[in-house]
Amino acid sequence: MPQTNLSGYVAFNSLFGKIGRNASEEVSFALIKSKCLPILLHGVEVCPNSADKQSLEFTMNRVLFKIFGAMATDSYLEISSRFGIYPLEQSIAFRGDKFLKKYNSLDNYLCRLIAKH
Repeated sequence: MPQTNLSGYVAFNSLFGKIGRNASEEVSFALIKSKCLPILLHGVEVCPNSADKQSLEFTMNRVLFKIFGAMATDSYLEISSRFGIYPLEQSIAFRGDKFLKKYNSLDNYLCRLIAKH
Protein backbone atom coordinates (compact mmCIF):
# COMPACT_ATOMS: atom_id res chain seq x y z
CA MET A 1 0.00 0.00 0.00
CA PRO A 2 1.59 3.32 -1.03
CA GLN A 3 2.27 5.83 1.73
CA THR A 4 -0.59 8.17 0.73
CA ASN A 5 -3.06 5.28 0.92
CA LEU A 6 -1.83 4.44 4.37
CA SER A 7 -2.01 8.09 5.44
CA GLY A 8 -5.51 8.43 3.99
CA TYR A 9 -6.67 5.30 5.78
CA VAL A 10 -5.07 6.47 9.05
CA ALA A 11 -6.89 9.80 8.67
CA PHE A 12 -10.17 7.97 8.11
CA ASN A 13 -9.65 5.65 11.08
CA SER A 14 -8.87 8.63 13.31
CA LEU A 15 -11.96 10.44 12.08
CA PHE A 16 -14.20 7.38 12.31
CA GLY A 17 -12.85 6.59 15.77
CA LYS A 18 -14.10 9.97 16.98
CA ILE A 19 -17.48 10.08 15.22
CA GLY A 20 -18.15 6.35 14.95
CA ARG A 21 -21.65 5.45 13.93
CA ASN A 22 -23.08 8.41 15.87
CA ALA A 23 -22.86 10.78 12.90
CA SER A 24 -25.21 10.58 9.93
CA GLU A 25 -23.95 9.30 6.59
CA GLU A 26 -24.11 12.87 5.26
CA VAL A 27 -21.78 14.12 7.97
CA SER A 28 -19.46 11.12 7.58
CA PHE A 29 -19.19 11.65 3.83
CA ALA A 30 -18.69 15.40 4.16
CA LEU A 31 -15.80 14.79 6.57
CA ILE A 32 -14.30 12.05 4.37
CA LYS A 33 -14.56 14.31 1.32
CA SER A 34 -12.97 17.30 3.03
CA LYS A 35 -10.40 15.62 5.29
CA CYS A 36 -9.50 12.16 3.98
CA LEU A 37 -9.74 12.34 0.18
CA PRO A 38 -7.20 15.16 -0.17
CA ILE A 39 -4.71 13.05 1.81
CA LEU A 40 -5.56 9.93 -0.18
CA LEU A 41 -5.20 11.69 -3.55
CA HIS A 42 -2.20 13.85 -2.67
CA GLY A 43 0.21 13.96 -5.61
CA VAL A 44 -1.51 11.27 -7.67
CA GLU A 45 -2.37 13.78 -10.41
CA VAL A 46 1.29 14.22 -11.30
CA CYS A 47 2.06 10.66 -12.34
CA PRO A 48 -0.81 8.24 -11.79
CA ASN A 49 -0.34 4.61 -12.73
CA SER A 50 -2.81 1.74 -12.78
CA ALA A 51 -1.36 0.05 -9.67
CA ASP A 52 -1.80 3.26 -7.66
CA LYS A 53 -5.34 3.67 -8.95
CA GLN A 54 -6.25 0.10 -7.97
CA SER A 55 -4.72 0.63 -4.54
CA LEU A 56 -6.68 3.86 -4.08
CA GLU A 57 -9.92 2.13 -5.15
CA PHE A 58 -9.24 -0.65 -2.65
CA THR A 59 -8.63 1.86 0.14
CA MET A 60 -11.80 3.79 -0.67
CA ASN A 61 -13.83 0.56 -0.80
CA ARG A 62 -12.45 -0.40 2.65
CA VAL A 63 -13.55 2.99 4.01
CA LEU A 64 -17.06 2.48 2.63
CA PHE A 65 -17.09 -1.09 3.92
CA LYS A 66 -16.29 0.19 7.39
CA ILE A 67 -19.20 2.66 7.25
CA PHE A 68 -21.85 0.52 5.54
CA GLY A 69 -20.71 -3.09 5.89
CA ALA A 70 -20.36 -5.62 3.08
CA MET A 71 -21.89 -4.63 -0.26
CA ALA A 72 -21.20 -5.06 -3.94
CA THR A 73 -18.69 -2.61 -5.42
CA ASP A 74 -21.44 -1.14 -7.62
CA SER A 75 -23.38 -0.27 -4.48
CA TYR A 76 -20.37 1.57 -3.07
CA LEU A 77 -20.07 3.58 -6.30
CA GLU A 78 -23.77 4.49 -6.21
CA ILE A 79 -23.61 5.54 -2.55
CA SER A 80 -20.48 7.62 -3.17
CA SER A 81 -22.02 9.42 -6.13
CA ARG A 82 -25.11 10.30 -4.07
CA PHE A 83 -22.87 12.01 -1.52
CA GLY A 84 -20.76 13.84 -4.12
CA ILE A 85 -17.71 11.60 -4.00
CA TYR A 86 -16.85 10.76 -7.58
CA PRO A 87 -15.13 7.58 -8.75
CA LEU A 88 -11.41 7.85 -8.07
CA GLU A 89 -10.59 7.53 -11.76
CA GLN A 90 -12.69 10.63 -12.43
CA SER A 91 -11.27 12.48 -9.41
CA ILE A 92 -7.72 11.74 -10.54
CA ALA A 93 -8.47 12.95 -14.09
CA PHE A 94 -10.04 16.15 -12.73
CA ARG A 95 -7.07 16.79 -10.44
CA GLY A 96 -4.67 16.09 -13.33
CA ASP A 97 -6.44 18.60 -15.57
CA LYS A 98 -6.45 21.19 -12.80
CA PHE A 99 -2.72 20.59 -12.18
CA LEU A 100 -1.86 20.99 -15.89
CA LYS A 101 -3.91 24.19 -16.21
CA LYS A 102 -2.20 25.69 -13.19
CA TYR A 103 1.22 24.49 -14.39
CA ASN A 104 0.71 25.88 -17.90
CA SER A 105 -0.45 29.25 -16.59
CA LEU A 106 2.73 29.85 -14.58
CA ASP A 107 4.78 32.79 -15.73
CA ASN A 108 7.99 30.78 -15.64
CA TYR A 109 10.08 30.13 -18.73
CA LEU A 110 11.27 26.72 -17.54
CA CYS A 111 7.72 25.53 -16.80
CA ARG A 112 6.49 26.68 -20.21
CA LEU A 113 9.46 24.97 -21.87
CA ILE A 114 8.75 21.68 -20.08
CA ALA A 115 5.01 21.95 -20.79
CA LYS A 116 5.67 22.10 -24.52
CA HIS A 117 7.40 18.70 -24.48
